[in-house]
Amino acid sequence: MGGKMAKKVAVMVSDNQQEGLRMAVGLTLEDNAVSVFVMDKKLASGDDIDLNVETLGDMDAKIYSNNPEDKLEQRTTQEVALALPEFDVVIQY
Repeated sequence: MGGKMAKKVAVMVSDNQQEGLRMAVGLTLEDNAVSVFVMDKKLASGDDIDLNVETLGDMDAKIYSNNPEDKLEQRTTQEVALALPEFDVVIQY
């Protein structure tokens, strides 16, 4: 009652993967529908990144990549671009 409406949020991760994933996890805490798009570079591996990817999965966030080397659900750059208007907020990292 009178609470905030959850938003549909896209987090575009390219340059700062660790920070982008950390922010995406934080955005799930407000019950936002979060989708992460890992763009161009292969997703790095490391304790922080791996934990954030696992946490995002636990929070039902969707994670996509346009890099075929990633073992994430694939989306082409064009598919990502066409999907962005569906989101209330788009954040770039």
